[in-house]
Amino acid sequence: MTQGHAKTTDEVSGKDVAKVLQPVLVDLLGLAQNGKQLHWHVRGRYFLPVHERLDVVIDDARDFADTVAERLVALDVPADGRPATVATTTNLPEVAPGFTSDDKVVGAVVDQLDATIARARTAMEALETTDPVSQDIVIEALRTLEKHRWMFAAQLG
Repeated sequence: MTQGHAKTTDEVSGKDVAKVLQPVLVDLLGLAQNGKQLHWHVRGRYFLPVHERLDVVIDDARDFADTVAERLVALDVPADGRPATVATTTNLPEVAPGFTSDDKVVGAVVDQLDATIARARTAMEALETTDPVSQDIVIEALRTLEKHRWMFAAQLG
């Protein structure tokens, strides 16, 4: 049995695909972590629906991060989801520490999703001709993230 990475179109190496997928991974992990920070500290009239909806976003971000990481490993490239890597390479804006009003949490979630979506869209375009399997993973994540963004942005008016 031969060992090696899964083959992608035009024999693009797993390392080339990893350059595109690794940033998506860290943003998804950052989204989950920042989402939990906001989830714990939301205060206000709409605490409960915001608190509960954040759990859905967090779960989806974690699930997609796992799928992206497993794709990297399937391509014989290590996925790097260590906290230090996420902290130093994520594209996400900082979230406020401590208790935060529900309207500010909603705005912060939209900002988090915007940053995650922007990087994922860049990856989607880069993967179009090199690795359609990885591109499909990113497209599915985008479909879900954009739905979450719509639902949170609608609360802003």
